Amino acid sequence: MFENLVESSSHKGDISRKGSFVLATAVIYGVLGLAFFVAGIYWYDNHLGEMELELTTLVAPVPVPQQQKEPEQKQEVKPQKIEQNVDVRKELIADVTRTELVPKEVSAKASDVPPVRRGVTTVVGSSDSNAAAPVAAGPGTGTVVAASKVAIADEPPPPEPKATPPRAPISGGVLNGKAISLPKPPYPPIAKAAHASGTVVVQVLIDENGNVVSAHAVSGHPLLQAVAVNAAKQARFSPTKLSGQPVKVTGVIQYNFVAQ
Repeated sequence: MFENLVESSSHKGDISRKGSFVLATAVIYGVLGLAFFVAGIYWYDNHLGEMELELTTLVAPVPVPQQQKEPEQKQEVKPQKIEQNVDVRKELIADVTRTELVPKEVSAKASDVPPVRRGVTTVVGSSDSNAAAPVAAGPGTGTVVAASKVAIADEPPPPEPKATPPRAPISGGVLNGKAISLPKPPYPPIAKAAHASGTVVVQVLIDENGNVVSAHAVSGHPLLQAVAVNAAKQARFSPTKLSGQPVKVTGVIQYNFVAQ
């Protein structure tokens, strides 16, 4: 079985040969690169004169002198000269002695503005002042206030009378004796056949004029209540007054039925 064995030899020579090849290749490339670099420098120096170069000069800006601001001239407020013999008023108001001039409106409050004086020229301004010079007596050249119609406001209409709230009905108790007209109810035949009798009480509401506005039975035989209610609605009473004002009245009417 050991006849086909292959004897392995050392690879030292092969590795050394490959290393020498790689080293030689690197040296060749290094020499070629250096040669190209040196050749490029020489070529650039030879062609430097042929290139168009632009000379740029940096010039500092010329300083601009600052203009001195002229001092603003303050506008002097000249005092207004008040002419002598001239009054200043906020509003032109005529004197009460000038009957030919009519005021613009009528007011119970006195005005704070003095009236226009005789013999003095009056102008409208923002304040009230009198002339510095003495005023000469007699008629002068005072400013005349234009006459205008007195604006009299229409009198307000009288207040509407407040409606008196309706009063609650007062109780009148038994109203049989207070009736002006009290019809008697008929005796129903069915009640006669049943011998129904007794007192029927009807609750009524009487208005301010004495008329019955509502009625309903509160007690009594059922066969007699309907005719009693109809008779109560036809009753009439005198108006009842309270503090001079007619009022409604509530009470009862009694009807006595006797068996026949």
